[in-house]
Amino acid sequence: MTEAEANLPLALITGAAGGLGRALTAAFVAQGWRVAAGFHRTPVEEGERIHAVPLDVTSRDSVAQAVEKTLSRWGRIDALINNAGVTADELIVQMSDDEWERVLDVNLKGAFLCSQTVVRAMMKRRDGHIINIASHSGRAGQRGQANYAAAKAGLIGLTQSLAKELGSRNVRVNAVLPGVLPTPMTAKLTAAQLAAYATANALGRLNDADEVARFIVFLAATKNISGQIFPLDSRIARWA
Repeated sequence: MTEAEANLPLALITGAAGGLGRALTAAFVAQGWRVAAGFHRTPVEEGERIHAVPLDVTSRDSVAQAVEKTLSRWGRIDALINNAGVTADELIVQMSDDEWERVLDVNLKGAFLCSQTVVRAMMKRRDGHIINIASHSGRAGQRGQANYAAAKAGLIGLTQSLAKELGSRNVRVNAVLPGVLPTPMTAKLTAAQLAAYATANALGRLNDADEVARFIVFLAATKNISGQIFPLDSRIARWA
């Protein structure tokens, strides 16, 4: 690795094999970053500045190994993007323990484990940025998504607590609400459901994964923003 390559910033992205994960990887590379692309089951194609990293965010050992490999190879992690997520929609009276626990484990516990492990290196360097991919559901739970809404609401709380904990070490923590994106996670939604989501937006349309990814790359490079929640679609929040 040349000196110039060693000075390139590094983003660790969880869930990099998913729809938003792929868009994030491409956007970071396009802006001159190196990417440690964390994947669980579906392999990620490596490139000149893309290193595929096996990563089960629900396993402390797997997270520790992924972070250690990344630091050993590149010596730094400038941004952690907690993007790994799953859904298991079901009415609460029919929701199984497994459906509840799996969604909480991936969406919330995974972000906790990755943040806890990565932040040690960031605090030592007195620099770093953690960006959590939350959801509008964390602010306004949807029918049949008690598990997902609870996990994403917890992720918003985690974001703000960590921002207060880590600010003195110059580690920024923010969250984005990407909106409904055309990804494998939303592929099971019906045309009527997608139309309803679009209607809820002031612009009358859904969001785009590439635009979300570009915003996140921009946010990752900022130095003075922390503890904030960024809705990235055009739904207008209702305040009590």
